[in-house]
Amino acid sequence: MTDITNLSTVNVAISNYIAVVTMNNPPVNAQNRQFHDDLTLAFDVLSDRNDVRSIVLTGAGKCFSAGADIKGRASQETDLGDHWVHSRRVRECFYAIMECRKPVIAAINGAALGAGLAVAASADILIASESASVGLPEINVGLLGGGRHAMRLFGHSKTRRLMLTGQRLSGAELYRLGAVEECVPDDDLMRAALEIAEELASKSPVAMSLAKETLNAIEEMALRDGYRYEQNKTGELSKTEDSREAMKAFSEKRTPIFKGR
Repeated sequence: MTDITNLSTVNVAISNYIAVVTMNNPPVNAQNRQFHDDLTLAFDVLSDRNDVRSIVLTGAGKCFSAGADIKGRASQETDLGDHWVHSRRVRECFYAIMECRKPVIAAINGAALGAGLAVAASADILIASESASVGLPEINVGLLGGGRHAMRLFGHSKTRRLMLTGQRLSGAELYRLGAVEECVPDDDLMRAALEIAEELASKSPVAMSLAKETLNAIEEMALRDGYRYEQNKTGELSKTEDSREAMKAFSEKRTPIFKGR
């Protein structure tokens, strides 16, 4: 089994079917090549691990992730093709979170800026601490990016103001806008995230995987096509042992015992 416990910029701890993934690239969890490679590998491996049913993603220190490693990029000489290779690596890192077969909770413990916002927006459920903030500061450092991910969280005007001005939003404002499930005191963030992770882990892993796959697929679909897709996935799920167990447990008024098949 691939070891993901000793990655350079990401820490992974697994207990009771819950994985806690902590971005750990001091001082602000800036994103460079090693960071993207580590985070991608962690989520790809967790997708396939049967001892993981839900994931909490957070940042070490006082930042969730301050985004791209601007200082590193400014001092780095580029060659032909480097832009495309870098862009592909970054995209796949975010897709590894979105497409992970397990539900992901982003516990935003501090600044999530630019590519850090994109990481948070790639998760399924978001919780913020009172110290959290998000923004798209790229306009101020000669870059662009993160606007499409921001559209998953915000409406037309707010997304454009974020991207065109570099505005930052606090955890309380994120909650007011409905972008996060909760805004809690800093010390309560992981407790709140783990409570949701425990609830998710108690569900059928087969149903959870199909539900997330469905949500990802129908996000860009029209209503008719999206609902048809859901119906087809429902038919697929109903043929599994977990589905039959869920129905039987409901009828017998007991807690279901899921086997993941």
